[in-house]
Amino acid sequence: MFPTRKAETFHMTTPGLDAPVLVRRSARARRLSLTVNEARRGAVLTVPGYTSLEEAGNFLAQHFEWLQKRLAALPRPVPFADGGVVPLRGRGHVLRFTPNGRQRGVVWIENPAGAGERAGAEETALPVICVAGAHEHAPRRLKDWLKRQAREDLARHCAAHAATLDVKPKRIAIRDQSSRWGSCSATGVLSFSWRLILAPGRILDYLAAHEVAHLLEMNHGPRFWAHVRKTCATMDEAKSWLKKNGSGLHRYGAPDA
Repeated sequence: MFPTRKAETFHMTTPGLDAPVLVRRSARARRLSLTVNEARRGAVLTVPGYTSLEEAGNFLAQHFEWLQKRLAALPRPVPFADGGVVPLRGRGHVLRFTPNGRQRGVVWIENPAGAGERAGAEETALPVICVAGAHEHAPRRLKDWLKRQAREDLARHCAAHAATLDVKPKRIAIRDQSSRWGSCSATGVLSFSWRLILAPGRILDYLAAHEVAHLLEMNHGPRFWAHVRKTCATMDEAKSWLKKNGSGLHRYGAPDA
């Protein structure tokens, strides 16, 4: 039987596949199920409470080829590296790590207007995100800067939606959530994935409206969606964009530990 802990993580070393598999024991599960976590580039095996390790292992082996193909089909990760291109508010930006630039740790944008995206195989004049300091610290500094940008944008959008709905969140938290883009706690804390700053502004705005609406309705019933639509006219478009493109935002940078 599985131990009493809620989840157990182990690393697969099966030939031809090297991927983390999260084993989640659930008292509510009626059968074994295997899904791919695109954000963590791994798999989640959900098993009923009294499933044996042997049975779970056999189930995993039976679906090995399916899992292998699904993982191989995932978009390639895009690390935060000098010369790379990452989106900021939905627009591509070139990364430039400058060890001899301004004060160490400072991040700034050059050519913010840019001149376009890409033309054939040649890159046009995109905006540039510059990160000063040693290259080995640049990815972390960039991520910290992106988190601050996300916090500023989300605070502004949440404040606007909260004023419309006459509510007030307790505070805003920025995380690296892989299973959801945002959440609202019973105490009024709104949590968001920092990766929303990579998406177009209207997508971040929708998520802000979504979580603020939960301060009135902690469900997804008709009244909840009416509140969201009241503050975000582009709700349907944003939901469609997230369904189609949301998982791709997890390609950029390494996930938080």
